[in-house]
Amino acid sequence: MARYRGPVCKLCRADGVKLMLKGKKCFSAKCPINRRNYPPGQHGQRRAGKQSDYGIQLREKQKAKRIYGVLERQFRRYYFEASRMRGITGVNLFHLLERRLDNVIFRLGFANSRTQARQIIRHNHILVDGKRVNIPSYLVKMGQLVQVKEKSRELPSVLEAMQLRRSMGGYAWFERDDETCSGKLLRLPTIDEIALPVREQLIVELYSK
Repeated sequence: MARYRGPVCKLCRADGVKLMLKGKKCFSAKCPINRRNYPPGQHGQRRAGKQSDYGIQLREKQKAKRIYGVLERQFRRYYFEASRMRGITGVNLFHLLERRLDNVIFRLGFANSRTQARQIIRHNHILVDGKRVNIPSYLVKMGQLVQVKEKSRELPSVLEAMQLRRSMGGYAWFERDDETCSGKLLRLPTIDEIALPVREQLIVELYSK
């Protein structure tokens, strides 16, 4: 499957906000957006012109795609699925993205970033209800038990991520057990709980044109 392989810190600088794409580095003084809070490139420090409504909407979509590590074709599928569901389309869209297995592993604290979570999943370290799942886009259902395989619980990357999550605190819509490196999705979060620098209504407006 295609994915972005370029320098991710440039994506944060282009959007002007931290997208939390580098895990631990995003919380340190080494984060490039702390030192160079302007777009990358030789013209990055020039005053930006006024953006059109379309440009603003497109920027919000790009931020959401980059945060969750989803490319356009798959993101569009999520949007149309969300539009067919009951409720508010923008909220439904983020509920689908939050249920992705790579995001669940990241939120539970078994990986420092969604990129690292995808690698852990691809390398067959994750079980869902006792069965191996190596598809990062797998949609986790409420109540399903997600856990790191017993033999994989001592991986340095997993231990480091769990330590970081303990220091930051967990999420109210998850139940987590550090003893067994497992967790469950208890409910769907509200938009305020997800707390991302993205305005979901602008994404809906963009796709509704």
